Amino acid sequence: MHYHLLGRDRVRHMSSYAVLESVLYHGYEGTAGVTGFPNTGTWLIFGVVLVPIYAMVVAWFTGTPRDTKTGLLGVSYLVGLVTSMWVGMFVLTVLIGIVFFGGPPEPIGSVGPP
Repeated sequence: MHYHLLGRDRVRHMSSYAVLESVLYHGYEGTAGVTGFPNTGTWLIFGVVLVPIYAMVVAWFTGTPRDTKTGLLGVSYLVGLVTSMWVGMFVLTVLIGIVFFGGPPEPIGSVGPP
């Protein structure tokens, strides 16, 4: 590739893969060793932000009046909501990885750029 050429001449000398790569990736590469579940944000969300949810679920079963059937119904709704959000975001993450970074993220694909 000839870097001294400008404008259309430079694009004409680049392969279609190189043009597509420069448009989609903008020089960003993978995050080898950083991507994964137990990062700082994960501990912050599950340990601090969700404390009111934990208190609510405990209160369903320990508070008065106690209704175990309604408590289990609430827990099943929460599990269904969380599962649908996690699966949806997982699919979206894989699609974003394939479209913008050239391959699926670490748990599915290889570590680092393809």
